[in-house]
Amino acid sequence: MTTEVPASRLSRFDGSREEAERYDRSDPLGFLRDRFVHTEPDLLYLDGNSLGRLPVDTPGFVADVIRDGWGRGLIRSWNDWIDWNRRIGDRLAEHVLGARPGEVVLSDSTTVNLYKLAWAALDHAPGRRALVVDADDFPTNRYVVQGLARERGLDLRLLRSDPDRGLDPERLRAVLDDQVALVVLSHVAYRSGALADMAAVGALAREAGALVLWDLSHAAGAVPVRLSEDGADLAVGCTYKYLNGGPGSPAFLYVRRSLQRRLRQPVQGWFGQRDQFAMAADFDPVDTVDRFLTGTPAMLSTAALVPALDLVEEAGVDRLRAKGRLLGELAVDLATRWLVPLGFRLASPEDPDRRGSHITLRHPEAWRICRALAQDADVVCDYREPDRLRIGPSPAYTRFVDVWDALDRTRRLVESGRHTRLPREKERIT
Repeated sequence: MTTEVPASRLSRFDGSREEAERYDRSDPLGFLRDRFVHTEPDLLYLDGNSLGRLPVDTPGFVADVIRDGWGRGLIRSWNDWIDWNRRIGDRLAEHVLGARPGEVVLSDSTTVNLYKLAWAALDHAPGRRALVVDADDFPTNRYVVQGLARERGLDLRLLRSDPDRGLDPERLRAVLDDQVALVVLSHVAYRSGALADMAAVGALAREAGALVLWDLSHAAGAVPVRLSEDGADLAVGCTYKYLNGGPGSPAFLYVRRSLQRRLRQPVQGWFGQRDQFAMAADFDPVDTVDRFLTGTPAMLSTAALVPALDLVEEAGVDRLRAKGRLLGELAVDLATRWLVPLGFRLASPEDPDRRGSHITLRHPEAWRICRALAQDADVVCDYREPDRLRIGPSPAYTRFVDVWDALDRTRRLVESGRHTRLPREKERIT
């Protein structure tokens, strides 16, 4: 297996399918595709930024845990599982998040982790009366922050970033002062894919004496994250997108080591207790990142993450980033050639260095186009309000010809007007 990193730029692309096939033949990550389950040969799956594909080894691994660990071992298997949150956290720290051992653990959901860390950060700065959140951030982040601001009587400052191009650090500077305790941002914007400058944001926040809590859900496994190098304070993220851990797989949280003993969290569970099995009367949290754990972890969904991380580690995030960038460039190139004349507009940063691994296109009929692609063209992408078609190829298993074919099918569908047969009303997606 080669360790070559793909070229960093799409070069001399002539728009032909043959050129896309050439990129596939030279793809150093091409071997990974067969390590994922593909049950529908004609399906073009471009929604890896919402839910990653199932790794081939996951069903067998989870079945072994169920049959041998739970079925045969029963409680005797507990010692094999009890530190998975920490062990897998250390793997994420080393191979995905650019953090140090003992700074990352698996725990709960992204929303719960965001609440725990945001609460802890606010509790740490009782004299400060404001917090900042991006007005265009993922809804759960805004909802959690709104609830905390209301509960504590704090000033909630909404940061107005460009929904297509992302955060302008100068806008952040304008809302920071000595009253801000916490800034909550996404490293990769869920709607546009815009990539924030973690180091620059952190420097601005430190000048104001505020902490930054990052949501890494659309970044982890897709772009290199360098929490230690960039001086990050706090972070959370999910594992079911580019990390392919499966629906509802456990989230992770990161706390910089120097902050761990200084922060306390609101959900004081026995997995964060010192000498856990002593069953002491009062809560006495450990000094490590484990103090942010709560109750018994979801072992079966945690198990599904083990073979998925094997693939991410084998590929390497730098190679995944390089290929993801090329896939995005290809999508933008073809959209410019074929879809812009049909009324589409790019709703992501033009510079590929400023994007994660998904791109977004605007169109007044984006909702109906997205539904028609899934129903009539075997293309799965997704829709985001108000008029965005989000295209999320995963570098672990998406081929260049998949992107070419998907954009070609989109062109043909819109040219034919087949999407106009669907109702304009947005049905509930279950």
